[in-house]
Amino acid sequence: MTPPPSTPVARTALSFGTWPSPISADLVAGATLGLSDVRADGADIYWIEGRPAEAGRRVLVRWRDGVTRDMTPPPFDVGTRVHEYGGGAYTAAKGRIVFSNRVDGSVWLIDGDGAPRALGGMDGLRFADFALSPDGRFVFCVREDHNTGGEAAAAIVVFDCGTEADPTDNGGTALVMGPDFLASPRPSPDGRFMAWVEWDHPNMPWDATRLRVASLLQEGSDMPRLAAPWTLAGDDGTARSVIEPRWTADGHLLASSDISGWWNLYRFDIADASPAVPVAPMQAEIGLPQWIFGLRSYCPLPDGSILALAIRDGENRMVILRDGAATPVDLHFPTQCPVALSDGTLAWLDTPPDDAASVVRGMPGQSPTILRRAISLPMATDDISHAQALHFPLSDAADGTGHAFFYPPANARYCGVADTLPPLVVMAHGGPTGRANPAFSFKVQWWTSRGFAVVDVNYGGSTGFGRPYRLRLEREWGIVDIDDCIAACRYLIAQELVDPKRIVIRGSSAGGLTVLGALARSDLFAAGASLYGVTDLRALAQETHKFESRYLDSLIGPYPQDEDTYIARSPLAQAADIHVPVLFLHGLDDKVVPPAQADEMARALRQRGVACAQYEFEGEGHGFRKEATVRRALELELDFYRQVLGLPTAQDGEHVVLR
Repeated sequence: MTPPPSTPVARTALSFGTWPSPISADLVAGATLGLSDVRADGADIYWIEGRPAEAGRRVLVRWRDGVTRDMTPPPFDVGTRVHEYGGGAYTAAKGRIVFSNRVDGSVWLIDGDGAPRALGGMDGLRFADFALSPDGRFVFCVREDHNTGGEAAAAIVVFDCGTEADPTDNGGTALVMGPDFLASPRPSPDGRFMAWVEWDHPNMPWDATRLRVASLLQEGSDMPRLAAPWTLAGDDGTARSVIEPRWTADGHLLASSDISGWWNLYRFDIADASPAVPVAPMQAEIGLPQWIFGLRSYCPLPDGSILALAIRDGENRMVILRDGAATPVDLHFPTQCPVALSDGTLAWLDTPPDDAASVVRGMPGQSPTILRRAISLPMATDDISHAQALHFPLSDAADGTGHAFFYPPANARYCGVADTLPPLVVMAHGGPTGRANPAFSFKVQWWTSRGFAVVDVNYGGSTGFGRPYRLRLEREWGIVDIDDCIAACRYLIAQELVDPKRIVIRGSSAGGLTVLGALARSDLFAAGASLYGVTDLRALAQETHKFESRYLDSLIGPYPQDEDTYIARSPLAQAADIHVPVLFLHGLDDKVVPPAQADEMARALRQRGVACAQYEFEGEGHGFRKEATVRRALELELDFYRQVLGLPTAQDGEHVVLR
């Protein structure tokens, strides 16, 4: 799966940051498929394929007996906007597929190899996190209703897969309503019970949730209903995140809880009231922040063991859990836990550090078979920079340690000029409850192959390091994240790995706030790039969508009680302290961070004589999908850094206009 070894050549010495690169903008933007959400039904393997050449349309693809087929023809776009970020846009079981069409939110059914048939939908309704009943007759899912006149209302609903529906007038039959948020409706294998997760404002799903179960009743031709619901975890006044409920074949319920300080698996026996039993306690995360639906951190296997993805120090490790112990297993580089096929093999999305993502099939200890590549890399081994786990000193972390991944410049044909050091691109991930990981990424290699070094910082608040590390950002967003990015830079400078006078910082969404705050707080940075970044916390608290509308309560404080803190932490109030150029890139259809935030920030900087450039993209939301947008954004950002760092810019193409 790795690129071919480099043919030894004498490297040409060129200034860092100016190297010709095998990674073109066309390669990243137009030729690379977005692969995600690998699932299995019997021996069939499914995944979603995002195609930039089709304006980012997402296609459901099936692999069966060596043959790959598109299951959703144009104009279907498999996706959902529940919680704005979506996920869990389809399910497949017993030869049936149910999926959401992102364009209008409607729900569709595919039987066998037939054409899609409408199950339901209605203006203002969105659906996600589908699960078929054991007999395949019904499908359960989360519904988000935007017709309420106020905050969108959540529900778990059921559709009858045998009913011919008017796709414009069928919102499903509601089973659960009331909580602010609902997720993971999962029927038991015998069809007698339903489990789900719920939580309320101001919590996010990584703060505190409840695991609920109810009897699932269905008589004759009637629609199913729930009876006598009870809470299995999360109702004892202890803040804990319980996520990813999943049933074993023998009727036990598993879920991941961070009550120990780490997301670990627990087994629940719903037949009695006995306490949940830890499956295999460990100081590693078996769980991911539930920004999207349908995430998978573990998979029960037919022999009673559990395959799990355990994250430690921000890096993925596969383990088998059996008899209270965790045994490492070699399964290459899954980005989520693999799924089990009926023939005993496994399928997963493989994300190695030295190659682009692939959908693969295989077994532990063997080289997996590639079913679909995101792209065949036109690169030699020496063109690829490998992540180096970076641990640097901090004053406030429990163990005094900060975390990042450092990528030195890498190019098979070029090296830096003697006695010089590379410029550094600092990356602040989004979320801020998210994480950097060492999988191959064009976001990194675009820079390293041109002679830039990159440091991708897992600042306080990142996942993969336990709940206490995540809580470092509580009431401290705009302080701890910035301090950690600065500490990582100072460590690299002290190690003489980067040029201290040529450091730039970039971030998207929440990372944009970190970028702008860092520019105001420190003179380390020569420039910054904010991609659809937060600039006004008060506006974000008042305008953002439901899922994140109370997120700032934990990151900053309750609003409006702590309004002064919101003002002080907002980059908009810090504009007078920024003295270096800034690049803003934003989608005009962004509903998470409206483009007005970038407008206000750019205006405030220009009024103070700070050079900045602002580019807006029609038809783009919170994140860029279209081929033309991705290409242009990459080229603009590269030109911007070269301008501000005094490096030669390309002779042709568009140049950033700073004013």
